[in-house]
Amino acid sequence: MRKLIPAALFGIALASMFSAAHADEKKVVIAYQTGASPYVAGIADGNIAKKTGWNIEFRRFNSGADIFAAIASGDVQIGDVGSSPFAAAVSRGIDVKAIYITGGAGDGEALIVRPEIKTPADLKGKKFAAAPVSTDHYQLLAVLKQEGISEKETQVIAIPQPEIVAAWKRGDIDGAFVWDPALSELKKDGRVFLTSGQVADRGAPVFGAFVATGEFAAKNPEFVSDFVHVVDDYYTSYQNDKAAWGPDSENAKLIANLQGGTAADNAERLKATVVVPISEQISSKWLGGGNEGGVAKVLKDTAGFLKDQRKITAIKDSYAEFADPKFAATIVSSN
Repeated sequence: MRKLIPAALFGIALASMFSAAHADEKKVVIAYQTGASPYVAGIADGNIAKKTGWNIEFRRFNSGADIFAAIASGDVQIGDVGSSPFAAAVSRGIDVKAIYITGGAGDGEALIVRPEIKTPADLKGKKFAAAPVSTDHYQLLAVLKQEGISEKETQVIAIPQPEIVAAWKRGDIDGAFVWDPALSELKKDGRVFLTSGQVADRGAPVFGAFVATGEFAAKNPEFVSDFVHVVDDYYTSYQNDKAAWGPDSENAKLIANLQGGTAADNAERLKATVVVPISEQISSKWLGGGNEGGVAKVLKDTAGFLKDQRKITAIKDSYAEFADPKFAATIVSSN
């Protein structure tokens, strides 16, 4: 004979089922990369998930290209990527929107070379490396083009950053365009030839951005707005309160726990962060640029370069649809 479930227990079971279903509805996978960024502290201590109220699974990747592969497969809904893999991905048909600029070009990425390479002419006949379809790969190729060095006059290999460090230590490469932690490692016995900021000033600008899939952003606008708001809190804190991000700070310790290295190492790496104030992010300089400027123009120009380099086969007439300032704009309206 079947036992009857007491009403109270039945109610608890229903509540548990509803709670589990509700939690599943509010789950998102967010990708980030190696290196030190202010928001990483919020991943490490769970604060981003706590403040948004969502079940967030954070996954670390070695490059933006890897993140876009995960986005294309449906495994990731939001990711922190560079402008070069961003341009390549949307040119191939992936639907994402830039929702927050995580960094402009600066000292956080650079072309590191052997000490004997002192002039542009010394680049000829050498072997260089960069992560595949990364902003570093794009800027490395741009440097060679700017210096009038053809592909036949040098060799560029596209390999993941951990392999770049190993190749450098073996003496297999003469230089590499990298970000941390590889940047700090190569700097130990190499020299900075050009920084990302310098290459940008020479005509090859890049940026980092959180992107969300078009479908996820359309279905969950409140979460996306909350997410960029929390992320911006970390960048604002970093910009306005450097003491809170120093070598002995809790924030630096949190980043080190997640990304490796010491707190002092990560505090030093954070100094390369190029913060783009939220008022600028939503302007025509960045997310609000439309076809004429900002993110859309950088994406189109980058796509054109990548097509010339045979990294992609076609470029779009416009890239304006891949930047959406409305989520970041809610930060301004709430202040």
